[in-house]
Amino acid sequence: WTSKIMNMKLNFFVVFLTLLTSYSCDETITYVNYGDDINIDLSYSEKIEDNFEITNVLGEIIDVCPKKGCWMNVKVNTDTVFVKFKDYGFFVPKSGIEGKQVLMSGKIFRDTITVERLRHYAEDAKKSKDEIELITAPEYKINMIANAVAIRDN
Repeated sequence: WTSKIMNMKLNFFVVFLTLLTSYSCDETITYVNYGDDINIDLSYSEKIEDNFEITNVLGEIIDVCPKKGCWMNVKVNTDTVFVKFKDYGFFVPKSGIEGKQVLMSGKIFRDTITVERLRHYAEDAKKSKDEIELITAPEYKINMIANAVAIRDN
């Protein structure tokens, strides 16, 4: 009689664990949206083409402005894209998003960034005075003005 009760308890425990495991394995990918609403069901390119016609890009956040969250560098395949936000209408978190997947929608273009602007970004990134003074030449970079950003939350 007691062995039947123990068997029932064991069976109940196994069923409980099975249900718990099956529900916890059903992890839906979630994103936190910044700026305009972004449609995560669209096709997002993992590569920057030379024609810059792409408006929806998938990448990984390298770093972000620690001062206000007003810019970020994103790795898109082998390229690094410098991303600012349309009309400074929104910002992203200042920390804790490095290494996360990001979906972005906006305008991609090449631009020359002046020494003054590069030094400003270095100040924002809290670089040392010596590091900032080493910036003596403009850089030619891939840029994006994003109107919408969605950062993967899990």
